[in-house]
Amino acid sequence: MPTNRLLPYAALAVGIIALSLSAMFVRWADAPGAITGFYRLSFATILMAPIFLRQQQRREGIDRRFLLFPILGGFFTACDFALWNTSVHYTTAANATLLGNTSPLWVALFAFFVLREKLRKSFWVGLTLALLGAVFVVGSDFLQHPTLGIGDLMASAAAIFYAGYQLITQRGRKHIDPLRYTWLVGASATGAMFIINLVWGNSFTGYAPQTWFVFLATAVVSQMIGYLSISYALGHLPASVVAPTLIGQPILTAILAIPLLGEIPAPIQWAGGAVALAGIYIVNQSHVKNQRETPNA
Repeated sequence: MPTNRLLPYAALAVGIIALSLSAMFVRWADAPGAITGFYRLSFATILMAPIFLRQQQRREGIDRRFLLFPILGGFFTACDFALWNTSVHYTTAANATLLGNTSPLWVALFAFFVLREKLRKSFWVGLTLALLGAVFVVGSDFLQHPTLGIGDLMASAAAIFYAGYQLITQRGRKHIDPLRYTWLVGASATGAMFIINLVWGNSFTGYAPQTWFVFLATAVVSQMIGYLSISYALGHLPASVVAPTLIGQPILTAILAIPLLGEIPAPIQWAGGAVALAGIYIVNQSHVKNQRETPNA
């Protein structure tokens, strides 16, 4: 493989591994999920502040009219993190990650119902597969867990907010470069997460040193290394390579959860997860092709 292609593929692999560890960090932290999300965002935002300030000096100033995009993106990110991180405490890491990655379904449905975008037959096939697989995955939780699948519902709701972030970012990135946009989203999300934790009555202090180390680790590994690696890969590899690879993240999480968390999915969950991921992939590819064929207004 040429050296100029090896680095993007390596970055993609590192990014997926880093993101796949997110559920582990949430479970390892002896703290509410929303608090772990707050420190993941706040620590990463603080550590990346010097880079943001340097970009501010080198580039033209950001038009204030476009600041609404990262502010809204931060709000959706905060809601996503608060719900998803909390869901990890009520369901398996594999379930939370799988259901949290169903955002392509919501993005495509928004395009259909709100933007009146025509959808291909392949979309409906993919949607059917994704829902069928989710029934098998979530159904076992409703029967086995005393919480009656509340964790799965929270992870699914988180995916809706993640879809909102993607839709907002798609527009915002047209006006703001990726690094500064990512930092502004992180700063906005940190503020929103602070308010969410206040409303939920979560304490910001009083945690053991090990938990503070986990907070820092998830900020560096999942937030900084994960997102920056994926962003780098997206800038050097075609979406046809990156998208299906990212959809494999729940599989890696399920595999890592076996030795790290002692969670072994049941055969029906493996089968349901595989069907759901196939459906999500088909939906994602269908939506990407629609965007390519739709002329810009």
